[in-house]
Amino acid sequence: MTAALIIEDNENNLELIRFILEQANYTTCFAMTGLDGVRQALADAPDFVILDIQLPDINGMEVLKRIRAHPAGEKIPIIAMTSYAMSGDKHKLLAAGCNGYIEKPIDPMVVVDQIKQVLDEKRAS
Repeated sequence: MTAALIIEDNENNLELIRFILEQANYTTCFAMTGLDGVRQALADAPDFVILDIQLPDINGMEVLKRIRAHPAGEKIPIIAMTSYAMSGDKHKLLAAGCNGYIEKPIDPMVVVDQIKQVLDEKRAS
């Protein structure tokens, strides 16, 4: 079964994305801080990461940088999921190493398709 690590500090958002992913037959684990998310991503090597950008300790860009700097994290697909949607943010996150970008509020009817598209693109590369 495909495993997802969700790095999200908002409990409501975390529960929603966990529910959506588990209904789509993904297994999930989670971290509510950036530092814990980095630790889990590198220790557990999930099949993909859902990464919130606004976190209470280090921001999502720093989480992304730390995961990508480690050999165990170089190839993990990382999908930014954020309401931090200023002009150019999507481009910045993709250029920094994210494999996908999903804006909040998420649409439960399309989010799994968006994730599958990112995973399929990563597998094809």
